Amino acid sequence: MMEAEVKEPNRAATRSQRVATSSAWATVRRVLRKLLLSEYFVLYLSIVYFLVLWPFIPRIASPQNLGNIFSNMWPLLAIAIGQTFVLIVAGIDLSQPSIMALVSVIGAALMTTQLDPVLFEKSPLWGIVFSEAGGPLAGAFLAAPVAIFVMLLVGALIGWCNGTAVARLKMPPFMVTLVGMMFFSALAIYLVKSENIIHLPESYVLLGQGQISFIPYSFFIVGALAIGAQWLLSRTVLGRWFYAVGANMRTATVSGAPVTRVIVTAYILSGVFAAIGAVFYSARLAAGRPTLGATLLLDVVGATVIGGTSLFGGKGKIMWTVFGVLFFVLLDNSLNLLNLSYFWVQIVKGSVILLAAALDVARTRLLVRG
Repeated sequence: MMEAEVKEPNRAATRSQRVATSSAWATVRRVLRKLLLSEYFVLYLSIVYFLVLWPFIPRIASPQNLGNIFSNMWPLLAIAIGQTFVLIVAGIDLSQPSIMALVSVIGAALMTTQLDPVLFEKSPLWGIVFSEAGGPLAGAFLAAPVAIFVMLLVGALIGWCNGTAVARLKMPPFMVTLVGMMFFSALAIYLVKSENIIHLPESYVLLGQGQISFIPYSFFIVGALAIGAQWLLSRTVLGRWFYAVGANMRTATVSGAPVTRVIVTAYILSGVFAAIGAVFYSARLAAGRPTLGATLLLDVVGATVIGGTSLFGGKGKIMWTVFGVLFFVLLDNSLNLLNLSYFWVQIVKGSVILLAAALDVARTRLLVRG
């Protein structure tokens, strides 16, 4: 009898332990699921990543490095905002780096105050757009504003061409923008024969290098643009159309959304924001470079996707893109502080983007299951 009585409490204790363990695992799963589906998941991930690296790379928390991270965010964010619009409508824009290169060359050619004939006399623009005395806006009071306007106009025009090919001609976005990337990159190099255009106006350079205290000018400009872009997506009819077209183009057409116009608008915005990014990068470098943005495509797409904007369309927020850019800039900064070679940096970035795409699929499935 005693032996039976001992076994019964043991079995009850075992069952109780199993129930407690099962309940604990259920709680962990609920917390992880809630965290994974949270809008702030990438922000939490960035904070954890920073705190984990801090003991191993103390320099990452130095004021100078934090300032670099902060200032590097905003030009990249400008380009990523444009990519967000395109991804929401289920497209992709691979031509953004080439837009940056071309508009930086065009803008610099218009406002440069001096050119070396030895370097530029073989350029097709020599004697037509610029000369030894500089460009047509050299020394003008409004040289920088006019040049920036032209840069944005060229970005919008290229975006319109991409959008028209995708929306009206029904061409695949990947192929259209890939060809655009090749063409406009080559055109930028051809126009200046691979040479950088320097001697830009101080007012223009100040956009990229100027700051108030430790806050760069780009923070105020891109921050305002990000708020405006988020408002457009969340508070306007056009924003609702963006999501509707990306979620299901056929349904959006049946419901009366102007699908063609929406897609073209998304690509125009992508081109304009790529040009804005070019303004800040070329101003920081104080030069118009025909190779500007050549290594940024992975960063732009990676930051946007990591933030949570879906590669399948219909889902994305500018706030998510801000978090994605923060994480990607932090990742890039930490890899450079580790003195890894360029190849390893690219391998890690590619792996992170692939993981982000897999995470996007997992989050979508969790949402479908409810």
